[in-house]
Amino acid sequence: MTLASQIKHAALDAFKHLFPDASIDIATILVNQTKPEFAGDYTIVLFPFLKLLKQRPDALGKQLGDYMLEKTALFSEYQVVSGFLNFSVREGYWVSFLMNHFTDVHFGEKAKTDFRVMVEYSSPNTNKPLHFGHLRNIFLGWAIADILKATGRQVVKANLINDRGIHICKSMVAWQRYANGATPESTGIKGDHLVGDYYVKFNDVYKLEVAELIARGKGEKTAEKEAPIMKEAHELLRRWEAGDQDVRDLWQMMNGWVYKGFDVTYKRLGVSFDKVYHESDTYLLGKKIVEEGLDKGVLYKKDDGSVWVDLKDDGLDEKLLLRGDGTSVYMTQDLGTARLKYDDFKLNQSVYVIADEQNYHIQVLKLIMKKLGEPCSDGIYHLSYGMVELPTGRMKSREGTVVDADDMISEMVRLAQEQTENSGKTEGFTPEELVKLYETIGMGALKFYLLRVDPKKKMIFDPKESIDLHGYTATFIQYAHARICSILRKENVALMPGPAHFQSFFQETGLLPMEKSIILALEQYPVILSDSADEFNPSSVCNYSFQLAQLFNTFYDLHSISKAESEEKKQLRLMIIIMTASVLRHAMHLMGIKLPEKM
Repeated sequence: MTLASQIKHAALDAFKHLFPDASIDIATILVNQTKPEFAGDYTIVLFPFLKLLKQRPDALGKQLGDYMLEKTALFSEYQVVSGFLNFSVREGYWVSFLMNHFTDVHFGEKAKTDFRVMVEYSSPNTNKPLHFGHLRNIFLGWAIADILKATGRQVVKANLINDRGIHICKSMVAWQRYANGATPESTGIKGDHLVGDYYVKFNDVYKLEVAELIARGKGEKTAEKEAPIMKEAHELLRRWEAGDQDVRDLWQMMNGWVYKGFDVTYKRLGVSFDKVYHESDTYLLGKKIVEEGLDKGVLYKKDDGSVWVDLKDDGLDEKLLLRGDGTSVYMTQDLGTARLKYDDFKLNQSVYVIADEQNYHIQVLKLIMKKLGEPCSDGIYHLSYGMVELPTGRMKSREGTVVDADDMISEMVRLAQEQTENSGKTEGFTPEELVKLYETIGMGALKFYLLRVDPKKKMIFDPKESIDLHGYTATFIQYAHARICSILRKENVALMPGPAHFQSFFQETGLLPMEKSIILALEQYPVILSDSADEFNPSSVCNYSFQLAQLFNTFYDLHSISKAESEEKKQLRLMIIIMTASVLRHAMHLMGIKLPEKM
């Protein structure tokens, strides 16, 4: 149990003893770290109880403080400041905490529960390569899945590949028209990039054909529908859904190129999945669900044969679920996938990592599933995030202005190499070690920068700022960790020593302020993880890690380890930095970020 939890329970016991007729729930007891301008370590907020207990802040604070000081061995003193009860924790607690946990590589984790959750992320289309816009999605999905797992949930990492639909047919049509049989092997172009080139080609040709029809007197909307290349794409989609073998063969060939390209990128990103779904396998189930909805009277059919759901009574509008020609839309396969995921894993929660542009879509999906009586509906959760832009502006796939993920990764590694070489920090590394170091720094910078911002906020990604050694970056944290490793090497202490290494325990009293501050910060890590999981917000872990690295730098600048005042102090400080390094590694591992031992 964390110290904050222990204080909450002690406060609840005090309330029950002092005010036996009052009904107070432990969830209403707020315990925060004491603000630095006041004496104390942890604070109980008194305001929520003043009216209920008919007490003044100072009187309530004194009664609680006296009782908890007497009955609880945790505290040395307390102060009441307005509506806040500030407790100072006994020094022995901090030393015992450190000794008990400094070699615990699982510190912060919770015991495994039966709560089953699936996190769906990445979800690319097979008409183009993974691009920079996908990266925030991928890193968010990976990080929140690992945070949920660390805090006790049973987690399935899933990827739903959008491998069918009109967008796929656009690349196929353009390849048929203009590729002359080109393949990744014949061109030397990575498969996902090759297919993406023909998606851009489709759009270029489409705009020219629309302009030509408008010049002939067609209205804009008519021209957009009657452009020959668009009509060919729709015909391919119709033939695909009808099971036309030639179309299916072409589709499988081009998708195969894309999958190989995706695999290369995923491997370099260091991400993987426990389960992969394909929309081509779920859209028929979606159609079946639509038919069931018609039979139940939940859905309705228009004169043109299209199927809709009316959500106006729910404050929304009508939503198309099946086109008049029988072909499905995005929502059709999403209905099928939602049921399939639940049937496969009997999920308590299904997390969709999808940009905030799709807020309405997920809202509609959940509402339709609820109206259809699907058991999965209550567990649908949208981890909505803001879009990422570059300093040059927003990216658009169809116009070819997107930065490919592969190119961004290479650019980040190049920047890592440039920064390391310019700072003269390459001495003592073999060429192979430097290659690994540049990849570690570059990928760490990319991931951290995209994760450090609250997911709900839009953001602009600046590659050079993301790798600044002195900024709010993974590079700063990586350097702090490497610094700790260097200290331990000089002291001939292993990065993860056994407790037996520290035989001489502390006879002295008197933790110095920075010693206590960093131990207190370490003790709070489980709360940070728990809150991050509950809020689906990895940025709090990033912020905590950065602040912990800052604390270490301040601590080390103030207090020598090799020339500590006594052997006891030296061992105390070694344990502090060992646990600091361990917590930083654990936190950054959840973000998918590696911390080097040298840099």
